[in-house]
Amino acid sequence: MQVSIACTDHNLKNRNGEDRLISKQNTTAPNAVNAARAKFRTVAIIARSLGTFTPQHHISLKESTAKQTGMKYRNLGKSGLRVSCLGLGEYVMFQSVCVAEHLMTIAYESGVNLFDTAEVYAAGKYVSMLLFFHLRSSLVITTKLYWGLKASLQRLQLEYVDVVFANRPDGNTPMEEIVRAMTYVIDRGMTMYWGTSRWSAMEIMEAYSVARQFNMIPPVCEQAEYHLFQRDKVEVQLPELYHKIGVGAMTWSPLACGIISGKYASGVPDGSRASLKCYQWLKEKIVTEEGRMQQSKLKELFPIAERLGCTLPQLAVAWCLRNEGVSSVLLGSSNAEQLIENLGAIQVLPKMTTHIVNEIDNILGNKPFCKKDYRS
Repeated sequence: MQVSIACTDHNLKNRNGEDRLISKQNTTAPNAVNAARAKFRTVAIIARSLGTFTPQHHISLKESTAKQTGMKYRNLGKSGLRVSCLGLGEYVMFQSVCVAEHLMTIAYESGVNLFDTAEVYAAGKYVSMLLFFHLRSSLVITTKLYWGLKASLQRLQLEYVDVVFANRPDGNTPMEEIVRAMTYVIDRGMTMYWGTSRWSAMEIMEAYSVARQFNMIPPVCEQAEYHLFQRDKVEVQLPELYHKIGVGAMTWSPLACGIISGKYASGVPDGSRASLKCYQWLKEKIVTEEGRMQQSKLKELFPIAERLGCTLPQLAVAWCLRNEGVSSVLLGSSNAEQLIENLGAIQVLPKMTTHIVNEIDNILGNKPFCKKDYRS
């Protein structure tokens, strides 16, 4: 069974503005902002040269910058853990260490505090790279484990983590064993919460029932795919679980592996993700009849994006964020331009009125039936 963990220094008690990262990417920022960023990067360079970093006092951009980025922060499910509504996701960590570090810096300066990685991404080099930020009271880091929890804690230089995510059960492992294992690591102080990844609503409910039956700890969050063409689970099943047992949603692939970006409107261009050999399945999906229909619907959405003064990717990400049950949307970008564009969805979120959402639903024609409208 594969698991993933989220970590921070768990500085969660002071909530009066403490959870807002108030740096901003602005070339006309005040001198104090530029000085803070310069000092921040200098510390990172020193950390790289030394190979380790254990400062007694950290420099926090959220404390030294006077302007807010507009980033929103939400609780992870009904737990007390606060995460940015946009996080940096899996595809970023497949880049080179240099590119990944640049993207993470952009994300952090834009208010992102959630970073989703795995030990296998970038050959495990991301671990030491993440420590350059050394602002653990401001960061939530998730990682998939393949070689053991103890080894990962040593790489992260942490004694405990905040959240452990368990992959979907293989059908052979009893649910009681999974819940007991998650409860064990929490009881031993190695983590604060646990969640699920790609579990069905029935499996999550079973885990909750087992936890209650044997006085153990239930999950607080589910990692699920969510975008314009994948809606049922997040819009129907998870909201019900959220209101009944407090399980939230951390969603991924808001652009459907790039399909919603518009780059595949005229086929599969060279250099795109779908052109890679390991993404042959994506290419095959794009050229199917369903794929062509999706591209046709995206063309109909372009006028809405233009009317709102945003790009299609920004519209798609903001559309995901408008769901009140979504704690955070994980972004996956391969370069700085894409990441900056996607982060701009924060500015589009206030424009996602009921009228706009209904207009999008009419074009998509795939709104799932549910008992209640869970849009905020």
